[in-house]
Amino acid sequence: MSKLKTASSPKKSGKRSAGARVGGIVDGLVVPGFRASGISCGIKGKRGALDLALILSDTDASVAGVFTLSTTKAAPVILDIKRVRSGTSRGIIVNSGCANASVGKLGMKTALAMTSAVESEVGVKKGSILVSSTGVIGVPMPEEKVLKGVPKLVKELSSDGLARAATAIMTTDVWPKTVVKKARIGGKSITVAGIAKGAGMIAPNMATMLGYFLTDATIGSAVLSSALKVAVDGSFNSVVVDNDTSTNDTVLALANGFSGCKEIKKGTKDFETFVKLLSALALELALLIVADGEGATRVVEVELKGATSKANARKAARSIVESLLVKTAFFGGDPNWGRIVMAIGKSGIKINEEKLDIVLNGVCVVKNGIDTGAEKKASVAIKRPEVKVLIDLNMGRGAARLWTSDIGYEYIRINSAYRT
Repeated sequence: MSKLKTASSPKKSGKRSAGARVGGIVDGLVVPGFRASGISCGIKGKRGALDLALILSDTDASVAGVFTLSTTKAAPVILDIKRVRSGTSRGIIVNSGCANASVGKLGMKTALAMTSAVESEVGVKKGSILVSSTGVIGVPMPEEKVLKGVPKLVKELSSDGLARAATAIMTTDVWPKTVVKKARIGGKSITVAGIAKGAGMIAPNMATMLGYFLTDATIGSAVLSSALKVAVDGSFNSVVVDNDTSTNDTVLALANGFSGCKEIKKGTKDFETFVKLLSALALELALLIVADGEGATRVVEVELKGATSKANARKAARSIVESLLVKTAFFGGDPNWGRIVMAIGKSGIKINEEKLDIVLNGVCVVKNGIDTGAEKKASVAIKRPEVKVLIDLNMGRGAARLWTSDIGYEYIRINSAYRT
């Protein structure tokens, strides 16, 4: 299982925990040529709660985005999809506490008002600012509060402001999710930092997550888009908390070239290095989202191999990580492998049960389709914060790896009264 870097100063509030996997603000969360801020403007209705963020590049930056596949996209997503096509952007304004979704024409009016206010206050060209929103669906944005907060948001921009921005975009998250790494590319040291939010309504094909990557590397928008798609497929599109896909999920990447490195071109070693770096950061953020899953006590990695094709492997693995019966079993520390078999069968892929092997945290519970009698040993093994499920169908070379969280009482408590 991939290991997460423990944050230097994790947020302490909240009841959820997944063992050592704790998010927070990492050291060195600064990318040359970028400034950020986070303020409270009253959207959440909680005094002092940060709910409005801004990320700004000091110059035009290449931009790429990946968005929800929902057919009920929120206005900010629709606007961003259009603006990302230009290939450049100066920054992103993000609010939490209100999704600005399913409110009719008012949604686009508000999204445009938010971006226009920032563009005017900063003095950048119209259409160069992107927007994201997260929170309750179907409730109009308190536009006046947001617009009133923009001058302060711009005034408080600073090179080390990503920490406050990461906190301002949270909804039911217990902790901020931040990562940063450096690498040598094109003869120069480059930095890539990322922030994200997400805890519930998480499923492949994006979910109620927002993610932003900033880099001082020199890379064109088309090449950046290729790198981002690879990174997202292996991370944000490979995690499940509750199998629900939101109206607002967005992942954006901005590259401003401040490092002065040689331009990264597709098909080069520099591109491979960049993709590997971006993918590692994306996976780290995605696993922090799983660990912060509403009510989560365990992070579960499902590796399924030996399928007749990669597509079938992913289909079966997804069926497992989406199963409420599987997830509740892990919450209780119950090595009920019959539920895993059920989920594989439900996926509809070809399988020969007489070849099936299942291993839970190193304990083989099924060999050639038959129980091994190791239930007690497996029960002890899976009562850990991290659980590795290895399934071998022994029918081919197809393989897939997905991550999920367990699910229990706290998830119901949080979501049964989300609005009230």
